Amino acid sequence: MKKILLNASQKEEVRLAVVENNRLIDLDIDFPSKNIKSNIYKGVISRVEPSLEAAFINFGRKRHGFLPFKEISPEIFSNSNKSSRDCLETGKEIIVQVDKEERGTKGAALTTYLSLAGKYLVLLPKNPSTGGISRRIEGDERTKAKKLMDSLDIPDGMSVILRTSSLESSEESIKWDIEYLIQIYESVLETSVQQDAPFLIYQESSMMARLIRDYCDESVNEVFIDDKKFYDDFLGAKKLFLPHHSIKTEYHSDLTPIFSKHKIEKQVQTVYKRNINLPSGGNIVIDST
Repeated sequence: MKKILLNASQKEEVRLAVVENNRLIDLDIDFPSKNIKSNIYKGVISRVEPSLEAAFINFGRKRHGFLPFKEISPEIFSNSNKSSRDCLETGKEIIVQVDKEERGTKGAALTTYLSLAGKYLVLLPKNPSTGGISRRIEGDERTKAKKLMDSLDIPDGMSVILRTSSLESSEESIKWDIEYLIQIYESVLETSVQQDAPFLIYQESSMMARLIRDYCDESVNEVFIDDKKFYDDFLGAKKLFLPHHSIKTEYHSDLTPIFSKHKIEKQVQTVYKRNINLPSGGNIVIDST
């Protein structure tokens, strides 16, 4: 019996534990304020630098993001001459995705070519000719993957990248995955017109996205969540994106912390141990550089 415990009561750190037969088998920790990679924002062009072949974008963070011209889809340019200094307009609103997070004093690297990762594939809604099959898939499995690709109904103007996990799944599940990603993209477009920039449109790297996409499958029987808002949001997301999954979902309102209640807090603490004892009698020591 497999269950998921979601500890979201502390806003600065969200912890997800996957437990099978009372044994911790996976631990995922998210820092919402720091983890912005792959998030989608509506931003505004604050400065154009032709000498750098890039524009700076105010997307709601303290440091403006860096958007190279090569990462700008053609319809965003204001005229047909892509080498012109006037190819972009300061003040123009633009939808961007974080390609690389902020590092040191540098702002985040951005792109307008959105990519939405699913359980079995990645949707590229603005790249009709960039999709394909994961490079990790080789040999006979590649032939199988090509047949799978041919069976997919991909909307015009879009493409997909087939992930290695797709080979172990049913055709029905993969078709559901692409429909799920198209729904997200349509939601992004709908949300983007609701208010002026800058603002966060979609938190691709959020724990909620990972919970739905990466953890909730046929092997999971129960989900326990200790934050009421997260619990309510999950019920809504489950109804929309996991309609065929019958997962028991329960709000943990007990005063005893959720990990302690399910007797895994000590197991979680062992993850942080510097010294790991091996069955052979040896040990591994882990230090950060």
